[in-house]
Amino acid sequence: MNRVLKVALLCGLAVTVASCGTVRRALPFGLGGGDEPAATATAGERISVLEFEQQLAPSAALSGRDFFLPGPQAAVAWTQPGGTAENAVEHVIAGADFTVAWRRDVGAGSSRTRQVMAPIVADGGRVFVLDGEATVSAVDAASGATTWKTNIKPEEREGRRRFFGLVGGSSTGGGFGGGVAVGGGKVYVASGYRTVTALDQATGAVLWTTPVDVPIHGAPTFAGGRVFVVDVENQMFAFNANTGQQEWSYRGIPEPARLLRASSPAVTGDTVIAPFSSGEVVALRSATGQALWNQVLSRTSRTNALSEIRDIAGRPVVSRGIVYAVGHSGVLQAMDVRSGQARWQLPIAGVNAPLPVGDVVYVVSKDGELTVVNRDTGQVYWTRDLNEGRTRQEGGFLGFWDRTVTPEWSGPLLASNRLLLTNSDGELVAFDPKTGTQTASVRLGGPAFIAPAAYNGAIYVLTDKGDLVSIR
Repeated sequence: MNRVLKVALLCGLAVTVASCGTVRRALPFGLGGGDEPAATATAGERISVLEFEQQLAPSAALSGRDFFLPGPQAAVAWTQPGGTAENAVEHVIAGADFTVAWRRDVGAGSSRTRQVMAPIVADGGRVFVLDGEATVSAVDAASGATTWKTNIKPEEREGRRRFFGLVGGSSTGGGFGGGVAVGGGKVYVASGYRTVTALDQATGAVLWTTPVDVPIHGAPTFAGGRVFVVDVENQMFAFNANTGQQEWSYRGIPEPARLLRASSPAVTGDTVIAPFSSGEVVALRSATGQALWNQVLSRTSRTNALSEIRDIAGRPVVSRGIVYAVGHSGVLQAMDVRSGQARWQLPIAGVNAPLPVGDVVYVVSKDGELTVVNRDTGQVYWTRDLNEGRTRQEGGFLGFWDRTVTPEWSGPLLASNRLLLTNSDGELVAFDPKTGTQTASVRLGGPAFIAPAAYNGAIYVLTDKGDLVSIR
């Protein structure tokens, strides 16, 4: 099953979505049903594919033209899931030798009832990660030694898990989702177990825990003395970072179908940009939660049922006064951060955050295509198929139901003149940022569905098995 395109059945999936054959194949726990009926054309009904499918093509005006990329800068902190509160990090010095320095088991990996989803953060000489069982680990960035571990799962949930284990059964399922952010001497943890928690950055001691009514799907963002999170019902919350008290909330359009990616808000100045699974991008006043503007990134296609899933699973990025965001249903859009007015739009469906750097924006589609776009005009320089040469056939039972399998990609990160992406085949792969040509790769020892992070000259990757890998 394609791991990224699993759909979490939260608050009940609409019958119209669940009945779609393409979506049924992505549903977890065998909920998709049995044999699928054959598609039947309706007499007299004619649908123009071109009417609904805009094509993405390189611009003839940009053919053969170079573009500017800034030189790499030291990454002395990676405090947010996207590196900074704006989710914008252009070019970092990291992984110059591109070899594995160490690999450490930091906790529970993904399984049927839990998922490793939380992006890495780092500060003060330590890397902080959240495993599949809601345990936060502080790891020495240089040696990989674990300095502390804290499980933030509520006691009643842990007690129930132990009871089911003793009687030979299983727990009632994992509280997947959430993530970590660091700042002000604290590590902030959002959880699928309906809590937001602050830990002491030095010791891992719990400073405060605030319960919420609904599981939190995305990772938190810390900025301006507040912690911002989005729950599974598309509610945005702001908590006081010192006390844990809720300051305000904003409710978006409910949408039960979402992807297993821990997105997080972007904060710039007094504005917070929230992504929702409904396809909405909403700008709010960070102090009050007052709505400033709203955009919907949705391009329904009659030729692709999965386009009905409108989740913005990648983080929105704010760079030079422009918000860049990409939705699963097929829209990459650049918006003015003050007014929300769209500058340009492209038909790209993605689940990763775009990377604006220098003159361009890099974006990876859900089909594994790397596209380079002029940041001012939206014109395309070039597109490269990352899965070229990586496609393989996997056979089903007794040779039936063969399927074509391609890797899933996470990233990118521009580090020491390499464009880096992880993939589900267990690789960290380097590409030439000007041409898209592959230049190197490192085996990670397990699939990776989380984008790499950079800190103090190293690249860090958390694998789906729960291993933290340092590349120097």
